[in-house]
Amino acid sequence: MIYPKTELKFISREVGYGVVATEFIPAGTITWVLDKLDREFTPLEFQSMDPMYQEILDYYTFRNNNGNFVLCWDNGRYVNHSFNSNCLTTAYDFEIAIRDIQIGEQLTDDYGYLNISAPFRGIDEGTKRKVVYPNDLLKYYKVWDKKLLKVFDQVIAVEQPLKSLIVPAIWAEVEAVANGPSEMRSILHNYFADHK
Repeated sequence: MIYPKTELKFISREVGYGVVATEFIPAGTITWVLDKLDREFTPLEFQSMDPMYQEILDYYTFRNNNGNFVLCWDNGRYVNHSFNSNCLTTAYDFEIAIRDIQIGEQLTDDYGYLNISAPFRGIDEGTKRKVVYPNDLLKYYKVWDKKLLKVFDQVIAVEQPLKSLIVPAIWAEVEAVANGPSEMRSILHNYFADHK
């Protein structure tokens, strides 16, 4: 489920639609969480579908560490890619804002950690990276882990409208990481090795 204080908005012809903040979102806020309405499709289910459905799933899903295609039921599927994203996924089935997000600003992900099946060229944002590759998670997980760690203690400090969707055992682990006694699970945990 996408953060509730957001809306779907047309961004541009090049980008299409995106998810924008309708209120200020402080760093550390959970911006998306896997919930019971999100659908998972196994590779076998995907392969047995008509090409039309495969095309839709290929465009709107990400792959989890089991290789399943995850389709967000709400506007979460419209979060666009950025090489300098303001949200990052975690190994706990939720994403967080890694910096403050202003009203009207898009929520963005780096598709490099979404186990894409084929490379694609992103919009030029003046960054060193220009192309997203299926193995980006292997290459950049340490960089992304550092960005997460900078704000992870804020997860328990800011208001979390989506907290009720997180399993209590996972939330206890998040608190143990935020308070210091436990290490954060690496984003590398999300990697799916077989991109067939």
